[in-house]
Amino acid sequence: MKLKKINAALGLLSIAAMLVHIGYTVFAYLAFYYNPALKLLTAIPFMLLVCLHAVCGMMTVFLQADGTRLDLYARLNVRTILQRVSAALMLPFLFLHINTYSLLKSSAEAGHWLWFALLMLSQVLFYGIVLTHVAVSLTRGLITLGLISSVEKQKRMDRIVYILSALVFAATTFVVLRTELAMFLSGGGAA
Repeated sequence: MKLKKINAALGLLSIAAMLVHIGYTVFAYLAFYYNPALKLLTAIPFMLLVCLHAVCGMMTVFLQADGTRLDLYARLNVRTILQRVSAALMLPFLFLHINTYSLLKSSAEAGHWLWFALLMLSQVLFYGIVLTHVAVSLTRGLITLGLISSVEKQKRMDRIVYILSALVFAATTFVVLRTELAMFLSGGGAA
């Protein structure tokens, strides 16, 4: 149980770090302002926490027999399935996310518009995957840490988290895609 509590705490800290990173990114894209030091300051703690959370999560799944038979009650385990699938999908999309700017720039400069469009789509998918993971995981982390004790509170908080995750997804997607389209399509390449 101690490993699950450590993992829950790391997950909740990751969510806080993610919101800081997203907040800075949205601000930077809205203001057309880029500060590499601030980007790293918001990204590195987030990545470190996520890596620790991922390792603890894998250890929990593989070393403890905690809910590994998802097939028995598939309908009841939809959240667990979404949680695990979204966690697994984050890694390949993370590699694209880290390199998106340079890949978009080179695609725009070379006129590879199909690749450019696929990169833009990959960002939307990445944001959706990450925020889905947050939405299905947040209250579970709070339950594990003993901060939520009733099903009614969990359901109420879940609704709030789903709405906030959808709003963060919509705002981030709109701001980032709009700004990148403005940067890369206005002059036929990188501005």
